[in-house]
Amino acid sequence: VQLQASGGGLVQAGGSLRLSCTASATTFNRYFMGWFRQAPGKEREFVAAIGRYGVGTYYADSVKGRFTISRDNAKNTMYLQMNSLKSEDTAVYYCARNWEMSMESRMYDEWGQGTLVTVSS
Repeated sequence: VQLQASGGGLVQAGGSLRLSCTASATTFNRYFMGWFRQAPGKEREFVAAIGRYGVGTYYADSVKGRFTISRDNAKNTMYLQMNSLKSEDTAVYYCARNWEMSMESRMYDEWGQGTLVTVSS
């Protein structure tokens, strides 16, 4: 399975972006999926995760109420809708797949290449 993240860009604080993560395999619905991010000089951190059929979602406290994770298994695609963006959301965002629900990056075995989100204040 190859994962391709897209949708990043430059946005003003308070604005919105939607990230997409498309998988090459038709077995997409076998996997739990997650979003992580890494800001300059910081470690990669968990953002959100979603169950195989969209049932069950988890969020980092820092994004709860502002970000929404979703997936469309018919399109082999996962999304991250990001609203009310803040400068501290600036990071490279990565999508990743897992065989179980987890917030631990070490549990994910396949990663996309990342897409840069820059929020200007």
